[in-house]
Amino acid sequence: MKRRKDVRCFGRRVFILLAAFIFLCAISGCAKEEPEQQEGTISVYYINKAETRITPVAHVLESGDVREQVEEALGFMTENPVELSLRTAVNGYSFTDWELQESLLVLDVSEEYRNIAPTTEVLVRAAIVRTLTQIPGVEHVAMTVKGEALTDALGMPVGPMAADLFIDNAGDEINAYEKVWLTLYFANETGDKLVSTSVRKVYNSNISLEKLVVESLIAGPGADSEGIFPVINPNTKVLSVTVKDGTCYVNLDDSFMTQIYNVTGDVTIYSIVDSLAELPNINRVQFSVSGSTELIYRENFNLANVYERNLDLVYDNQE
Repeated sequence: MKRRKDVRCFGRRVFILLAAFIFLCAISGCAKEEPEQQEGTISVYYINKAETRITPVAHVLESGDVREQVEEALGFMTENPVELSLRTAVNGYSFTDWELQESLLVLDVSEEYRNIAPTTEVLVRAAIVRTLTQIPGVEHVAMTVKGEALTDALGMPVGPMAADLFIDNAGDEINAYEKVWLTLYFANETGDKLVSTSVRKVYNSNISLEKLVVESLIAGPGADSEGIFPVINPNTKVLSVTVKDGTCYVNLDDSFMTQIYNVTGDVTIYSIVDSLAELPNINRVQFSVSGSTELIYRENFNLANVYERNLDLVYDNQE
């Protein structure tokens, strides 16, 4: 595979994708968890002929170098498997370039990628991400089409993708988009109160509502919103969101600890807590940062504590 010589231009595109990292939305797909494999092997994912799921096939990696392993994996993906019921995910388009930026692999594909049917495209994306993120050092994959950021069937930016965003989903619901109204809490102009707003979201059914809420808060209220302001550092990444017995466990990366907006600590904490508590299955929220609860947020909020809804901070902007 030939590499483009215009590295500087490609680097600018990579920077734009990194800035869009907060858009971990519109993710969908169908895959089983990675099978156990021996050291030096990789599971390359192929699409079944019915185009309803992706299936792993083991391949041996010859190199121990990360970049050479990426080249090997991309090569495997372009070859049709021996099993006749499967086909390669690289069909009708080609890989044109790639760049590894720390743990983010930016993969550029040819213009023909845009001709893939939406339901099939989700499977193609899942196969690519599931395969490449097995390589040590590659945690996320971002895709561009002829240098432009990839968008989904609804025209929304896809952004960097991790393997765990593609969940196993049997049947015909691979690309099922749904509409929902969410009640979200953002900051007022002075940053010391919460303001509730109702927003309509179109989302893929493979993403949980809890994660959709947190990602929507990170993305902010939007430039055209009046009287409400963002509360969370937009560079924050959602590592996981799980719910058990009414408690929602929100695990964010280290960027969460760096506040760039003029809002109080309690506004940030309860923006998330109160927004999640609007969902019928959530009563409490516990935070962690990179998996650790042994941290204090803004000097006053111990992440080891469990937080419940607090409407005392809510300002009624209709009065």
